[in-house]
This record gives sequence, C-alpha cells and structure tokens, in this order.
Amino acid sequence: MKFISWNVNGLRACMGKGFMDFFKEADADIFCLQETKLSEGQIEMDLPGYRQYWNYADKKGYSGTAMFTKKEPLKVTYGMGIPEHDTEGRVITAEFEDFYVICVYVPNSQRELARLDYRMKWEEAFLEYICGLEKKKPVLYCGDLNVAHNEIDLKNPKTNHQNAGFTDQERACFSKVLENGYLDSFRFFYPDTKDVYSWWSYMFKAREKNTGWRIDYFVVSEKLKERMKDAKIHTQIQGSDHCPVELDID
Repeated sequence: MKFISWNVNGLRACMGKGFMDFFKEADADIFCLQETKLSEGQIEMDLPGYRQYWNYADKKGYSGTAMFTKKEPLKVTYGMGIPEHDTEGRVITAEFEDFYVICVYVPNSQRELARLDYRMKWEEAFLEYICGLEKKKPVLYCGDLNVAHNEIDLKNPKTNHQNAGFTDQERACFSKVLENGYLDSFRFFYPDTKDVYSWWSYMFKAREKNTGWRIDYFVVSEKLKERMKDAKIHTQIQGSDHCPVELDID
C-alpha cells in the first residue's frame, strides 16, 4: 500500500499549481491533506475510485484536513472526541481491518510561542487518543506535526532553538510518542540522512537554498514494523511551502 501526506497550504491555491498532476501520478491508496483552508462546499473534487472524507475548521479559511482512500474504511471519525480540540478540523481517523490511519494537522505554537501552552494540552490529548486506539489495533498517523524532532531535521538548529517547532517542549512530546511504541518512518529507513526537508519558508529564497525543516511525518506503530517497505520525501514537488511525504507498506 502507498500512503501520501501533504500540507497543501490552501487546497484551492494548490489546485492551480499542479495538485492533480501529482495526485494522479502518485496513485496512492490513501492520500491525506492538511491545511486545506476550506469550508464545506467550497470545492468539488473529481477523484474517480476514491472515497472522500473532509474535516473543516469552524473558522473560515483556516486549518482543515482531508483523506481520500481507494478502499472503504470500516469507520471514519472526525476529531478526538474532545470539544476543546475539535473545532479546527485537525484530525480524521479511518479504521481498516488491521490498522487505523489518522490524518493530523498539529497546532502551530506560533510566534513568541503564543500557543505553546495550548499545544502541550493538545499533544497530551493526542497521545492518549492514539494509545487508546492502539489497544484495539495498530495505528499509523501522518501529517504536518509542526515539530523538527532532532537537529538533523532542520537546517539551522542553533538559531532556531526555542522557536516554534523546535522548542524543547515540542521535541519532548514527539520523543514521548516514540517511547510509547511508535516509529518515525523516515528515520527508521534513513537514520543519518541530512538536508532532506519537507517545509521551507516562502521568505529569503529558503527553498532555493534548501533552508528547510522536516516537520511532515508518517509515524507508525512498532507492530507494523515488519510491513514497512520505504519512506520518501518528494522534495521536487512544488505547489505548497510543504512537499508531499510517502510511506509504503505491505
């Protein structure tokens, strides 16, 4: 099975920048989107062979996730079942016979870490959520996690230390996920690979200079380790300030 995840930073804009070309070329079994920035009815997607699931934020033009899947899930749920965390369209969970797939867009801590306290509550709730599902069957989740886990995962770790996405607190939350029986799929296959990122600022020619961050992930239950075949980051794909990431499993 091929899984793709992409923060499109506004799906309507991305549609005008080649989204469908990549979608068709990728031919993924499950294709997840973050930051769709849509309200219901604002776009019609013609995706033959795919079922579509959308989670919209209450606030217009903000956040939002989507999942397109060839195989019909047993069940699809939206959010974590926690009203405080479920107004921004950040989580879609699809249950299949032998695992759960979650598309997630983790809150950004924002400038001057204005939202870091909320982010910490959200991280705690999400870890509890996935661990609860894991008791039933293995979980794999993907999306823009808004954290570069280690120094190898961003170009300038020293000057970005304690900036949003590279605070000790955010990194510790991701470490805690891994300690609870999950794998960072890209690092599982490529533990020492440097200079491969999934997000670049639109400023200062960051993408041209490859001054980036790896903040888009597939995180996989250790129970699925033997089924994992490869993880990829499609750095050549334009259309957003993020590029798509991929996971291949048997």
